[in-house]
Amino acid sequence: MRLLLDEMYPRRLADQLRADGHDVVAVVELPDLVGRADDEVVRWAREHGRVVVTENVVDYAPLDPADHTGLLLVNSRRWPRAPGGLPRLSAALRSWLDVRADRGAPGPGGAGLVEWL
Repeated sequence: MRLLLDEMYPRRLADQLRADGHDVVAVVELPDLVGRADDEVVRWAREHGRVVVTENVVDYAPLDPADHTGLLLVNSRRWPRAPGGLPRLSAALRSWLDVRADRGAPGPGGAGLVEWL
């Protein structure tokens, strides 16, 4: 699975996951996406075959699965992105990715999964 971390996540989270061999990019690493509307972020992710990781459940969860490649919705209370919680979040994402490694990455144009972390 290829991930796009929504703008609320720091670059270092993407760096940590890439260091483990996962294909992860953060919005904060993509100047053209920083500050963009959610529909533009999800469109970019779909065009690049990436699952969006986000805490922004209110805006993303109502999307039709045909409009995205996938969403991984994160409960910010359970998986805080504060410095003290970031290692736990990183481990949870790593585990999620490892479980799905054999499934392959969704491709552009495919309808997306919706899961909770």
